[in-house]
Amino acid sequence: MLLTLVLLWLPGGATSRMKLALSGVFVPLFGVAGAGQQLVQKAGHAIAPRESLAAELGQLRKENSELKLRLLQSDAVLRENDRLRALFGWSRTTPWQGKLARVVARDPANWWRGLYIDLGRRDGLRPDLPVLTPEGLVGRVAEVSETRARVVLIGDPSCRVAVLVVEGRQTVDNGVISGASSVMDTSLVELSYLSRIGSLKPGQMILTSGFEGSIYPRGIPVGHLIDFRAVEYGSYTEARVKLAANLNQLEEVWVKVP
Repeated sequence: MLLTLVLLWLPGGATSRMKLALSGVFVPLFGVAGAGQQLVQKAGHAIAPRESLAAELGQLRKENSELKLRLLQSDAVLRENDRLRALFGWSRTTPWQGKLARVVARDPANWWRGLYIDLGRRDGLRPDLPVLTPEGLVGRVAEVSETRARVVLIGDPSCRVAVLVVEGRQTVDNGVISGASSVMDTSLVELSYLSRIGSLKPGQMILTSGFEGSIYPRGIPVGHLIDFRAVEYGSYTEARVKLAANLNQLEEVWVKVP
């Protein structure tokens, strides 16, 4: 009360100076208090509950996985469209009629020498029809059910193919693809009963011969010559052939129908 009375009776100039002095003491304290309150508010907004962050992280991971799956599916669809476009474009250039089949299974006993396709007897298939791709010969139909067919691939002992060794437009020799050259490398097969070892060269093309009695049309690419050797004291020659068609990556094939 005494301080109040003193302030009331002081002259106006002295009162103003007293107010300035008091404000200089208390205003910084008020500023520190306000800044502390704002800092606490900001920290409260920045620090979310642990459960909320974990839930948000889980949702983001799920969305990321879904986007990756959709991207993979889109890539698969694009690759399939490209393959089918190439297959149908190639079929228009061939002189014979074919049916497109999808590979649905591999032979469990020896997976690379046999496969199953989704066409069968109801689609006009029968044994010994040639099976091929735009790259080259694949094999032949071996067994047929109503809706499925089993295909034996080149390299299987039951899939012998009469072929020509060709350089340019000239036929160098002829022989028979008789079996696999290597169990480990499915792209190599044996070419037997060659005679003209002096005319053979690595890189020469191997085509189906189309001889009378053959189930394969003439001129289907089989592969190219890798190397050769004389056997039976030089009585005939054997060679290794690199197949044109990749038998490990077949997804669709053409079946030549009558």
